[in-house]
Amino acid sequence: MSRFKRGAHVDSRAGFRQEKEDCPVPYGLLKAARKSGQLNLSGRGLTEVPQSVWRLNTDTPQEAQQNLSFGAADRWWEQTDLTKLLLSSNKLQSLSEDVKLLPCLLVLDLHDNQLISLPDSIGDLEQLQKLILSKNKLTELPSGLWRLTNLRYLVLTKSLANLKNLVKLNLFCNKLKSLPPAISEMKNLRMLDCSRNQLESIPPVLAQMESLEQLYLRHNKLHFLPKLPCCKTLKELHCGNNQIEILEADHLKHLSALSLLELRDNKVKSLPEEITLLQGLERLDLTNNDIGSLPCGLGTLPKLKSLSLEGNPLRGIRRDVLTKGTGELLKYLRSRQPDGGSKEEPKTAMTLPSQAKINVHAIKTLKTLDYSEKQEASIPDEVFDAVDDSPVANVNFSKNQLMAVPSRILELKDTLADINLGFNKLTSIPVDFSMLKQLVHIDLRNNLLTSLPMELEGLTKLRSVILSFNRFKSFPEVLYRISYLETILISNNQVGGIDPVQMKTLNNLSTLDLSNNDIMQVPPELGNCTSLRALMLDGNPFRNPRAAILSKGTDAVLEYLRSRIPT
Repeated sequence: MSRFKRGAHVDSRAGFRQEKEDCPVPYGLLKAARKSGQLNLSGRGLTEVPQSVWRLNTDTPQEAQQNLSFGAADRWWEQTDLTKLLLSSNKLQSLSEDVKLLPCLLVLDLHDNQLISLPDSIGDLEQLQKLILSKNKLTELPSGLWRLTNLRYLVLTKSLANLKNLVKLNLFCNKLKSLPPAISEMKNLRMLDCSRNQLESIPPVLAQMESLEQLYLRHNKLHFLPKLPCCKTLKELHCGNNQIEILEADHLKHLSALSLLELRDNKVKSLPEEITLLQGLERLDLTNNDIGSLPCGLGTLPKLKSLSLEGNPLRGIRRDVLTKGTGELLKYLRSRQPDGGSKEEPKTAMTLPSQAKINVHAIKTLKTLDYSEKQEASIPDEVFDAVDDSPVANVNFSKNQLMAVPSRILELKDTLADINLGFNKLTSIPVDFSMLKQLVHIDLRNNLLTSLPMELEGLTKLRSVILSFNRFKSFPEVLYRISYLETILISNNQVGGIDPVQMKTLNNLSTLDLSNNDIMQVPPELGNCTSLRALMLDGNPFRNPRAAILSKGTDAVLEYLRSRIPT
Protein backbone atom coordinates (compact mmCIF):
# COMPACT_ATOMS: atom_id res chain seq x y z
CA MET A 1 0.00 0.00 0.00
CA SER A 2 1.28 3.39 -0.90
CA ARG A 3 2.74 5.41 1.91
CA PHE A 4 1.03 8.50 0.46
CA LYS A 5 -2.48 9.22 1.56
CA ARG A 6 -5.12 9.26 -1.10
CA GLY A 7 -5.83 12.75 -2.35
CA ALA A 8 -2.63 14.24 -1.06
CA HIS A 9 -0.96 16.77 -3.43
CA VAL A 10 2.59 15.98 -4.47
CA ASP A 11 4.87 18.74 -5.82
CA SER A 12 7.21 17.17 -8.34
CA ARG A 13 9.63 20.18 -8.05
CA ALA A 14 9.91 20.04 -4.28
CA GLY A 15 13.44 18.73 -4.39
CA PHE A 16 14.67 21.84 -6.20
CA ARG A 17 12.78 24.52 -4.22
CA GLN A 18 14.43 26.77 -1.66
CA GLU A 19 12.49 28.85 0.82
CA LYS A 20 12.26 32.45 -0.47
CA GLU A 21 12.36 35.48 1.79
CA ASP A 22 9.13 37.43 2.03
CA CYS A 23 9.91 40.25 -0.44
CA PRO A 24 7.38 42.76 -1.83
CA VAL A 25 9.28 42.81 -5.11
CA PRO A 26 8.48 39.86 -7.40
CA TYR A 27 11.57 37.83 -8.16
CA GLY A 28 10.66 37.92 -11.83
CA LEU A 29 11.17 41.70 -11.87
CA LEU A 30 14.62 41.39 -10.35
CA LYS A 31 15.53 38.69 -12.85
CA ALA A 32 14.36 40.85 -15.76
CA ALA A 33 16.26 43.85 -14.38
CA ARG A 34 19.51 41.93 -14.59
CA LYS A 35 18.96 41.61 -18.32
CA SER A 36 17.58 45.06 -19.14
CA GLY A 37 19.47 47.21 -16.62
CA GLN A 38 16.14 48.89 -15.65
CA LEU A 39 13.89 48.33 -12.63
CA ASN A 40 10.51 50.02 -12.17
CA LEU A 41 9.14 49.77 -8.62
CA SER A 42 6.89 52.85 -8.77
CA GLY A 43 3.54 52.83 -6.99
CA ARG A 44 4.08 49.60 -4.97
CA GLY A 45 3.47 51.04 -1.52
CA LEU A 46 7.05 50.41 -0.43
CA THR A 47 8.03 51.79 2.97
CA GLU A 48 11.62 50.76 2.40
CA VAL A 49 13.68 49.46 -0.50
CA PRO A 50 14.31 45.70 -0.15
CA GLN A 51 17.92 44.67 0.31
CA SER A 52 17.63 42.46 -2.76
CA VAL A 53 17.29 45.62 -4.88
CA TRP A 54 20.45 47.25 -3.56
CA ARG A 55 22.37 43.96 -3.92
CA LEU A 56 20.94 43.18 -7.34
CA ASN A 57 24.32 43.28 -9.02
CA THR A 58 26.29 42.10 -5.99
CA ASP A 59 24.74 38.77 -4.90
CA THR A 60 24.42 35.77 -7.18
CA PRO A 61 20.80 35.01 -8.10
CA GLN A 62 18.89 32.14 -6.50
CA GLU A 63 18.98 29.91 -9.54
CA ALA A 64 22.78 30.09 -9.55
CA GLN A 65 22.79 28.25 -6.20
CA GLN A 66 20.90 25.32 -7.69
CA ASN A 67 22.26 22.45 -9.74
CA LEU A 68 20.53 23.59 -12.91
CA SER A 69 21.62 24.06 -16.47
CA PHE A 70 21.02 27.44 -18.14
CA GLY A 71 20.05 28.38 -21.64
CA ALA A 72 21.74 31.23 -23.44
CA ALA A 73 19.00 33.63 -22.32
CA ASP A 74 19.38 32.79 -18.62
CA ARG A 75 23.09 33.05 -18.03
CA TRP A 76 23.20 35.08 -14.81
CA TRP A 77 26.93 35.72 -15.13
CA GLU A 78 26.21 37.81 -18.23
CA GLN A 79 23.83 40.16 -16.33
CA THR A 80 23.64 43.92 -17.07
CA ASP A 81 24.44 46.51 -14.40
CA LEU A 82 21.38 48.44 -13.20
CA THR A 83 21.34 51.90 -14.84
CA LYS A 84 17.74 53.04 -14.21
CA LEU A 85 15.84 52.68 -10.94
CA LEU A 86 12.32 54.10 -10.57
CA LEU A 87 11.00 54.30 -6.99
CA SER A 88 8.41 57.08 -7.36
CA SER A 89 4.97 57.19 -5.70
CA ASN A 90 5.83 54.94 -2.76
CA LYS A 91 6.00 55.64 0.98
CA LEU A 92 9.75 55.80 1.43
CA GLN A 93 10.95 57.90 4.36
CA SER A 94 14.63 57.15 3.97
CA LEU A 95 17.17 55.43 1.74
CA SER A 96 19.82 52.97 2.86
CA GLU A 97 23.49 53.82 2.60
CA ASP A 98 23.57 50.70 0.40
CA VAL A 99 22.44 52.82 -2.54
CA LYS A 100 26.18 53.00 -3.26
CA LEU A 101 26.05 49.31 -4.31
CA LEU A 102 24.50 50.45 -7.62
CA PRO A 103 27.44 52.54 -8.92
CA CYS A 104 26.31 52.35 -12.56
CA LEU A 105 22.99 54.12 -12.03
CA LEU A 106 22.27 56.85 -14.60
CA VAL A 107 18.68 57.61 -13.53
CA LEU A 108 17.22 57.56 -10.02
CA ASP A 109 13.59 58.65 -9.66
CA LEU A 110 12.40 59.16 -6.07
CA HIS A 111 9.62 61.69 -6.59
CA ASP A 112 6.33 61.50 -4.69
CA ASN A 113 7.59 59.80 -1.52
CA GLN A 114 7.99 60.91 2.09
CA LEU A 115 11.75 61.28 2.18
CA ILE A 116 13.02 63.55 4.91
CA SER A 117 16.71 62.94 4.20
CA LEU A 118 19.14 61.34 1.76
CA PRO A 119 22.22 59.27 2.61
CA ASP A 120 25.58 60.89 2.00
CA SER A 121 26.57 57.78 0.05
CA ILE A 122 24.38 58.99 -2.82
CA GLY A 123 27.50 60.91 -3.79
CA ASP A 124 29.15 57.58 -4.70
CA LEU A 125 26.86 57.23 -7.74
CA GLU A 126 29.51 58.79 -9.94
CA GLN A 127 27.69 58.01 -13.19
CA LEU A 128 24.32 59.45 -12.13
CA GLN A 129 22.91 61.91 -14.69
CA LYS A 130 19.29 62.33 -13.62
CA LEU A 131 17.97 62.62 -10.05
CA ILE A 132 14.30 63.38 -9.41
CA LEU A 133 13.39 64.34 -5.83
CA SER A 134 10.21 66.39 -6.20
CA LYS A 135 7.21 65.95 -3.89
CA ASN A 136 9.11 64.81 -0.80
CA LYS A 137 9.72 66.30 2.64
CA LEU A 138 13.38 67.17 2.25
CA THR A 139 14.63 70.12 4.27
CA GLU A 140 18.30 69.79 3.34
CA LEU A 141 20.54 67.99 0.87
CA PRO A 142 23.55 65.82 1.79
CA SER A 143 27.02 67.15 1.05
CA GLY A 144 27.62 64.03 -1.02
CA LEU A 145 25.27 65.42 -3.65
CA TRP A 146 27.97 67.83 -4.78
CA ARG A 147 30.18 64.87 -5.74
CA LEU A 148 27.78 63.94 -8.54
CA THR A 149 29.90 65.58 -11.23
CA ASN A 150 28.00 63.92 -14.09
CA LEU A 151 24.58 65.06 -12.89
CA ARG A 152 22.72 66.88 -15.66
CA TYR A 153 19.12 66.91 -14.44
CA LEU A 154 18.07 67.60 -10.85
CA VAL A 155 14.42 68.11 -9.91
CA LEU A 156 13.67 69.47 -6.44
CA THR A 157 10.17 70.86 -7.04
CA LYS A 158 8.31 71.73 -3.84
CA SER A 159 4.77 72.83 -3.29
CA LEU A 160 4.91 76.63 -3.24
CA ALA A 161 1.83 76.73 -1.05
CA ASN A 162 3.87 75.28 1.81
CA LEU A 163 6.47 78.05 1.78
CA LYS A 164 4.49 80.23 4.15
CA ASN A 165 7.43 82.20 5.53
CA LEU A 166 9.35 82.86 2.32
CA VAL A 167 9.90 86.58 1.69
CA LYS A 168 11.97 86.48 -1.53
CA LEU A 169 11.56 84.15 -4.54
CA ASN A 170 13.90 84.35 -7.53
CA LEU A 171 12.75 82.47 -10.65
CA PHE A 172 15.06 84.47 -12.91
CA CYS A 173 16.26 83.07 -16.24
CA ASN A 174 14.26 79.85 -16.68
CA LYS A 175 11.78 78.82 -19.36
CA LEU A 176 8.56 79.33 -17.40
CA LYS A 177 5.45 79.79 -19.54
CA SER A 178 3.07 80.22 -16.61
CA LEU A 179 2.96 80.62 -12.85
CA PRO A 180 1.05 78.12 -10.69
CA PRO A 181 -2.03 79.53 -8.89
CA ALA A 182 -0.65 78.04 -5.64
CA ILE A 183 1.95 80.81 -5.61
CA SER A 184 -0.73 83.09 -4.17
CA GLU A 185 -0.59 81.09 -0.91
CA MET A 186 2.82 82.59 -0.13
CA LYS A 187 1.32 85.24 2.08
CA ASN A 188 4.63 86.66 3.35
CA LEU A 189 6.39 86.97 -0.01
CA ARG A 190 7.65 90.51 -0.58
CA MET A 191 9.74 90.15 -3.73
CA LEU A 192 9.03 87.92 -6.75
CA ASP A 193 11.49 87.94 -9.67
CA CYS A 194 10.24 86.19 -12.83
CA SER A 195 12.53 88.03 -15.25
CA ARG A 196 13.88 86.35 -18.40
CA ASN A 197 11.24 83.64 -18.80
CA GLN A 198 8.55 83.00 -21.41
CA LEU A 199 5.50 84.29 -19.53
CA GLU A 200 2.63 85.56 -21.67
CA SER A 201 0.27 86.38 -18.80
CA ILE A 202 0.19 86.63 -15.04
CA PRO A 203 -2.56 84.89 -12.99
CA PRO A 204 -4.84 87.42 -11.21
CA VAL A 205 -4.49 85.37 -8.01
CA LEU A 206 -1.18 87.17 -7.46
CA ALA A 207 -3.32 89.97 -6.08
CA GLN A 208 -4.02 87.71 -3.09
CA MET A 209 -0.36 87.88 -2.03
CA GLU A 210 -0.88 90.16 0.91
CA SER A 211 2.74 91.24 1.37
CA LEU A 212 4.03 91.50 -2.23
CA GLU A 213 5.93 94.76 -2.74
CA GLN A 214 8.24 94.12 -5.72
CA LEU A 215 7.33 92.22 -8.89
CA TYR A 216 9.93 91.75 -11.65
CA LEU A 217 8.61 90.58 -15.03
CA ARG A 218 11.33 91.90 -17.36
CA HIS A 219 12.27 90.04 -20.54
CA ASN A 220 9.10 87.96 -20.99
CA LYS A 221 6.33 87.86 -23.61
CA LEU A 222 3.68 89.95 -21.88
CA HIS A 223 1.22 91.90 -24.03
CA PHE A 224 -0.54 93.62 -21.13
CA LEU A 225 0.23 94.79 -17.63
CA PRO A 226 -0.74 92.15 -15.06
CA LYS A 227 -4.28 92.63 -13.78
CA LEU A 228 -3.96 92.62 -10.04
CA PRO A 229 -7.29 93.57 -8.42
CA CYS A 230 -7.12 94.70 -4.80
CA CYS A 231 -3.31 94.55 -4.69
CA LYS A 232 -2.68 97.31 -2.17
CA THR A 233 0.90 96.50 -1.20
CA LEU A 234 2.69 96.46 -4.59
CA LYS A 235 5.19 99.32 -4.74
CA GLU A 236 7.43 98.32 -7.68
CA LEU A 237 6.37 96.76 -10.98
CA HIS A 238 9.13 96.04 -13.51
CA CYS A 239 7.80 95.05 -16.97
CA GLY A 240 10.62 96.16 -19.28
CA ASN A 241 11.55 94.26 -22.45
CA ASN A 242 8.15 92.73 -23.17
CA GLN A 243 5.61 93.22 -25.97
CA ILE A 244 3.19 95.56 -24.22
CA GLU A 245 1.42 97.87 -26.69
CA ILE A 246 -1.54 99.19 -24.71
CA LEU A 247 -1.93 100.39 -21.13
CA GLU A 248 -5.55 99.77 -20.18
CA ALA A 249 -7.31 101.77 -17.49
CA ASP A 250 -8.65 98.51 -16.06
CA HIS A 251 -5.10 97.44 -15.24
CA LEU A 252 -3.90 100.80 -13.93
CA LYS A 253 -6.74 101.34 -11.47
CA HIS A 254 -5.55 98.43 -9.34
CA LEU A 255 -2.00 99.76 -9.00
CA SER A 256 -2.70 102.80 -6.86
CA ALA A 257 0.06 101.94 -4.37
CA LEU A 258 2.83 101.88 -7.00
CA SER A 259 5.84 104.11 -6.46
CA LEU A 260 7.81 102.70 -9.44
CA LEU A 261 6.52 101.53 -12.83
CA GLU A 262 9.13 100.36 -15.34
CA LEU A 263 7.96 99.79 -18.95
CA ARG A 264 11.14 100.42 -20.93
CA ASP A 265 11.74 98.59 -24.23
CA ASN A 266 8.12 97.75 -25.03
CA LYS A 267 5.78 98.89 -27.81
CA VAL A 268 3.55 101.27 -25.87
CA LYS A 269 1.98 103.79 -28.24
CA SER A 270 0.16 106.05 -25.81
CA LEU A 271 -0.62 106.70 -22.16
CA PRO A 272 -4.27 106.81 -21.05
CA GLU A 273 -5.56 109.73 -19.00
CA GLU A 274 -6.13 107.16 -16.25
CA ILE A 275 -2.38 107.28 -15.57
CA THR A 276 -3.41 109.92 -13.02
CA LEU A 277 -4.81 107.09 -10.88
CA LEU A 278 -1.24 106.29 -9.85
CA GLN A 279 -1.14 109.00 -7.22
CA GLY A 280 1.80 107.46 -5.36
CA LEU A 281 4.01 107.11 -8.46
CA GLU A 282 7.53 108.48 -8.02
CA ARG A 283 9.40 106.88 -10.96
CA LEU A 284 8.02 106.11 -14.42
CA ASP A 285 10.37 104.59 -16.99
CA LEU A 286 9.00 104.60 -20.56
CA THR A 287 12.35 104.52 -22.37
CA ASN A 288 12.31 103.10 -25.91
CA ASN A 289 8.63 102.79 -26.71
CA ASP A 290 6.47 104.21 -29.53
CA ILE A 291 4.85 107.05 -27.56
CA GLY A 292 4.00 110.06 -29.73
CA SER A 293 2.30 112.29 -27.15
CA LEU A 294 1.77 112.60 -23.42
CA PRO A 295 -1.50 113.22 -21.54
CA CYS A 296 -1.46 116.56 -19.77
CA GLY A 297 -2.79 114.89 -16.63
CA LEU A 298 0.62 113.26 -16.21
CA GLY A 299 1.84 116.60 -14.91
CA THR A 300 -0.53 116.44 -11.93
CA LEU A 301 0.97 113.32 -10.34
CA PRO A 302 2.01 114.80 -6.98
CA LYS A 303 5.00 112.54 -6.20
CA LEU A 304 6.50 111.94 -9.64
CA LYS A 305 10.20 112.80 -9.53
CA SER A 306 11.67 110.75 -12.39
CA LEU A 307 10.15 110.38 -15.87
CA SER A 308 12.32 108.61 -18.48
CA LEU A 309 11.22 109.08 -22.11
CA GLU A 310 14.40 108.60 -24.18
CA GLY A 311 13.90 106.70 -27.42
CA ASN A 312 10.26 107.72 -28.05
CA PRO A 313 9.03 109.60 -31.17
CA LEU A 314 7.43 112.37 -29.10
CA ARG A 315 5.71 115.09 -31.07
CA GLY A 316 4.28 118.40 -29.92
CA ILE A 317 6.82 118.89 -27.13
CA ARG A 318 9.88 120.98 -27.87
CA ARG A 319 13.23 119.21 -27.54
CA ASP A 320 14.53 121.84 -25.15
CA VAL A 321 11.65 121.05 -22.78
CA LEU A 322 12.47 117.34 -22.89
CA THR A 323 16.12 117.95 -22.08
CA LYS A 324 15.42 120.11 -19.02
CA GLY A 325 14.42 117.17 -16.89
CA THR A 326 11.34 115.78 -15.20
CA GLY A 327 10.40 118.85 -13.18
CA GLU A 328 10.26 121.19 -16.17
CA LEU A 329 8.43 118.63 -18.31
CA LEU A 330 5.72 118.09 -15.70
CA LYS A 331 5.37 121.84 -15.26
CA TYR A 332 4.95 122.16 -19.03
CA LEU A 333 2.24 119.45 -19.09
CA ARG A 334 0.35 121.15 -16.27
CA SER A 335 0.40 124.42 -18.19
CA ARG A 336 -1.30 122.66 -21.12
CA GLN A 337 -4.29 121.57 -19.04
CA PRO A 338 -7.60 123.32 -19.74
CA ASP A 339 -7.77 124.74 -16.21
CA GLY A 340 -4.27 126.16 -16.48
CA GLY A 341 -2.72 123.64 -14.14
CA SER A 342 -2.96 122.94 -10.47
CA LYS A 343 -2.23 125.56 -7.87
CA GLU A 344 0.91 125.30 -5.85
CA GLU A 345 0.53 124.47 -2.19
CA PRO A 346 1.28 127.46 0.06
CA LYS A 347 4.56 127.35 1.90
CA THR A 348 4.30 127.53 5.65
CA ALA A 349 6.62 129.21 8.07
CA MET A 350 6.78 125.96 10.03
CA THR A 351 9.02 124.31 7.41
CA LEU A 352 12.64 125.09 8.14
CA PRO A 353 15.14 125.23 5.27
CA SER A 354 17.26 122.45 6.79
CA GLN A 355 14.23 120.17 6.90
CA ALA A 356 13.41 120.83 3.27
CA LYS A 357 16.92 119.87 2.13
CA ILE A 358 16.95 116.24 3.25
CA ASN A 359 13.99 113.89 2.94
CA VAL A 360 14.74 111.42 5.71
CA HIS A 361 11.44 109.62 5.09
CA ALA A 362 12.51 108.84 1.51
CA ILE A 363 15.81 107.46 2.78
CA LYS A 364 14.17 105.14 5.29
CA THR A 365 11.17 103.93 3.29
CA LEU A 366 12.10 104.37 -0.39
CA LYS A 367 15.85 103.75 -0.08
CA THR A 368 16.31 107.02 -2.00
CA LEU A 369 18.78 109.81 -1.27
CA ASP A 370 17.51 112.87 -3.13
CA TYR A 371 19.45 116.12 -3.16
CA SER A 372 18.59 117.42 -6.61
CA GLU A 373 17.78 120.83 -8.08
CA LYS A 374 19.73 122.68 -5.38
CA GLN A 375 22.24 124.31 -7.76
CA GLU A 376 24.99 123.72 -5.23
CA ALA A 377 28.68 123.10 -5.97
CA SER A 378 29.02 120.29 -3.42
CA ILE A 379 26.85 117.88 -1.47
CA PRO A 380 26.83 118.82 2.24
CA ASP A 381 28.06 116.22 4.71
CA GLU A 382 24.74 116.39 6.52
CA VAL A 383 23.12 114.77 3.45
CA PHE A 384 25.31 111.67 3.77
CA ASP A 385 25.08 111.78 7.55
CA ALA A 386 21.29 111.50 7.26
CA VAL A 387 21.70 108.08 5.63
CA ASP A 388 23.04 106.63 8.87
CA ASP A 389 22.87 102.83 8.43
CA SER A 390 19.95 102.82 6.00
CA PRO A 391 20.46 100.83 2.77
CA VAL A 392 20.27 103.38 -0.07
CA ALA A 393 19.52 102.01 -3.55
CA ASN A 394 18.86 105.27 -5.43
CA VAL A 395 20.80 108.55 -5.42
CA ASN A 396 19.69 111.69 -7.24
CA PHE A 397 22.19 114.57 -7.23
CA SER A 398 21.07 115.99 -10.59
CA LYS A 399 20.69 119.70 -11.38
CA ASN A 400 23.42 121.00 -9.17
CA GLN A 401 26.79 122.60 -9.95
CA LEU A 402 28.97 119.61 -9.11
CA MET A 403 32.42 119.63 -10.72
CA ALA A 404 33.43 116.30 -9.17
CA VAL A 405 31.67 113.16 -8.02
CA PRO A 406 31.21 113.39 -4.22
CA SER A 407 33.80 111.11 -2.60
CA ARG A 408 31.38 110.02 0.12
CA ILE A 409 29.25 108.29 -2.51
CA LEU A 410 31.49 105.25 -1.90
CA GLU A 411 29.88 104.88 1.53
CA LEU A 412 26.83 103.53 -0.31
CA LYS A 413 28.75 100.99 -2.43
CA ASP A 414 27.08 97.89 -0.94
CA THR A 415 23.52 98.87 -1.90
CA LEU A 416 23.60 101.66 -4.51
CA ALA A 417 21.94 100.50 -7.75
CA ASP A 418 20.82 103.72 -9.47
CA ILE A 419 22.69 107.03 -9.54
CA ASN A 420 21.67 110.26 -11.29
CA LEU A 421 24.42 112.89 -11.67
CA GLY A 422 22.87 114.57 -14.69
CA PHE A 423 22.83 118.33 -15.29
CA ASN A 424 26.05 119.13 -13.42
CA LYS A 425 29.54 120.25 -14.46
CA LEU A 426 31.45 117.00 -14.17
CA THR A 427 34.60 116.85 -16.31
CA SER A 428 35.70 113.35 -15.29
CA ILE A 429 34.64 110.22 -13.45
CA PRO A 430 37.05 108.99 -10.76
CA VAL A 431 38.60 105.54 -10.96
CA ASP A 432 37.16 104.52 -7.59
CA PHE A 433 33.67 104.92 -9.09
CA SER A 434 34.26 101.32 -10.16
CA MET A 435 33.86 100.26 -6.51
CA LEU A 436 30.10 100.79 -6.79
CA LYS A 437 29.67 97.13 -7.78
CA GLN A 438 25.86 97.07 -7.37
CA LEU A 439 25.20 99.80 -9.94
CA VAL A 440 22.53 98.94 -12.50
CA HIS A 441 21.73 102.41 -13.94
CA ILE A 442 23.98 105.46 -14.36
CA ASP A 443 22.70 108.83 -15.59
CA LEU A 444 25.48 111.30 -16.51
CA ARG A 445 23.66 113.38 -19.09
CA ASN A 446 24.32 117.11 -19.52
CA ASN A 447 27.83 117.28 -18.09
CA LEU A 448 31.28 118.09 -19.54
CA LEU A 449 32.66 114.55 -19.83
CA THR A 450 35.12 113.57 -22.55
CA SER A 451 36.05 110.04 -21.40
CA LEU A 452 35.31 107.24 -18.94
CA PRO A 453 37.93 105.28 -16.96
CA MET A 454 38.59 101.70 -18.11
CA GLU A 455 38.18 100.55 -14.50
CA LEU A 456 34.40 100.84 -14.97
CA GLU A 457 34.72 97.45 -16.66
CA GLY A 458 34.28 96.06 -13.15
CA LEU A 459 30.63 97.23 -13.00
CA THR A 460 29.34 93.82 -14.05
CA LYS A 461 25.74 94.52 -13.00
CA LEU A 462 25.45 97.70 -15.07
CA ARG A 463 22.52 97.56 -17.49
CA SER A 464 22.05 101.14 -18.72
CA VAL A 465 24.19 104.25 -19.03
CA ILE A 466 23.12 107.73 -20.17
CA LEU A 467 25.87 110.00 -21.53
CA SER A 468 23.81 112.34 -23.72
CA PHE A 469 24.80 116.02 -23.97
CA ASN A 470 28.45 115.68 -22.98
CA ARG A 471 31.68 116.24 -24.96
CA PHE A 472 32.72 112.75 -26.05
CA LYS A 473 34.64 112.75 -29.32
CA SER A 474 34.94 108.97 -29.43
CA PHE A 475 32.82 106.13 -28.18
CA PRO A 476 34.03 105.19 -24.66
CA GLU A 477 36.15 102.05 -25.04
CA VAL A 478 35.11 100.69 -21.65
CA LEU A 479 31.48 100.34 -22.72
CA TYR A 480 32.50 97.55 -25.12
CA ARG A 481 33.78 95.63 -22.08
CA ILE A 482 30.61 95.70 -19.95
CA SER A 483 28.98 92.64 -21.48
CA TYR A 484 25.51 92.86 -19.91
CA LEU A 485 24.72 96.41 -20.97
CA GLU A 486 21.20 96.75 -22.36
CA THR A 487 20.99 100.51 -23.00
CA ILE A 488 23.58 103.08 -24.12
CA LEU A 489 22.38 106.63 -24.72
CA ILE A 490 25.18 108.87 -26.01
CA SER A 491 23.33 111.32 -28.22
CA ASN A 492 24.32 114.97 -28.68
CA ASN A 493 28.05 114.50 -28.36
CA GLN A 494 30.86 114.63 -30.94
CA VAL A 495 31.38 110.90 -31.43
CA GLY A 496 33.04 110.26 -34.78
CA GLY A 497 32.51 106.51 -35.12
CA ILE A 498 31.94 103.12 -33.49
CA ASP A 499 33.56 99.69 -33.69
CA PRO A 500 30.86 97.27 -34.95
CA VAL A 501 32.95 94.18 -34.15
CA GLN A 502 33.26 95.11 -30.49
CA MET A 503 29.66 96.30 -30.42
CA LYS A 504 28.48 92.86 -31.52
CA THR A 505 29.98 91.35 -28.35
CA LEU A 506 27.31 93.21 -26.35
CA ASN A 507 24.77 90.42 -26.77
CA ASN A 508 22.18 92.06 -24.48
CA LEU A 509 22.31 95.54 -26.02
CA SER A 510 18.79 96.47 -27.09
CA THR A 511 18.99 100.28 -27.25
CA LEU A 512 21.74 102.40 -28.77
CA ASP A 513 21.21 106.13 -29.22
CA LEU A 514 23.92 107.78 -31.34
CA SER A 515 21.80 110.61 -32.68
CA ASN A 516 23.24 114.10 -33.15
CA ASN A 517 26.92 113.17 -33.24
CA ASP A 518 29.66 113.50 -35.89
CA ILE A 519 29.48 110.05 -37.46
CA MET A 520 30.57 110.37 -41.08
CA GLN A 521 30.11 106.71 -42.00
CA VAL A 522 27.90 103.97 -40.52
CA PRO A 523 29.82 100.66 -40.75
CA PRO A 524 27.72 98.00 -42.52
CA GLU A 525 28.83 95.41 -39.94
CA LEU A 526 26.66 97.23 -37.40
CA GLY A 527 23.81 95.35 -39.09
CA ASN A 528 25.07 92.18 -37.40
CA CYS A 529 24.09 93.58 -34.00
CA THR A 530 20.75 91.79 -34.18
CA SER A 531 19.99 92.22 -30.47
CA LEU A 532 19.25 95.92 -31.11
CA ARG A 533 15.59 96.84 -30.90
CA ALA A 534 16.11 100.61 -30.99
CA LEU A 535 18.94 102.22 -32.96
CA MET A 536 18.92 106.01 -33.26
CA LEU A 537 21.28 107.55 -35.86
CA ASP A 538 19.49 110.71 -37.01
CA GLY A 539 21.31 114.03 -36.82
CA ASN A 540 24.67 112.68 -38.02
CA PRO A 541 26.46 113.90 -41.20
CA PHE A 542 26.67 110.48 -42.96
CA ARG A 543 25.05 110.03 -46.39
CA ASN A 544 23.99 106.40 -46.02
CA PRO A 545 21.61 105.14 -44.80
CA ARG A 546 19.42 107.89 -46.11
CA ALA A 547 16.62 109.51 -44.14
CA ALA A 548 13.99 107.44 -45.95
CA ILE A 549 15.56 104.24 -44.62
CA LEU A 550 16.07 105.65 -41.11
CA SER A 551 12.38 106.53 -40.95
CA LYS A 552 11.43 102.86 -41.44
CA GLY A 553 12.79 101.89 -38.05
CA THR A 554 15.57 99.84 -36.53
CA ASP A 555 14.87 96.51 -38.25
CA ALA A 556 14.92 98.14 -41.69
CA VAL A 557 18.18 99.98 -40.93
CA LEU A 558 19.91 96.81 -39.71
CA GLU A 559 18.72 94.88 -42.75
CA TYR A 560 20.00 97.62 -45.05
CA LEU A 561 23.39 97.64 -43.34
CA ARG A 562 23.73 93.86 -43.61
CA SER A 563 22.98 94.04 -47.32
CA ARG A 564 26.01 96.31 -47.75
CA ILE A 565 28.52 94.06 -45.99
CA PRO A 566 31.18 93.08 -48.55
CA THR A 567 31.06 89.39 -49.45
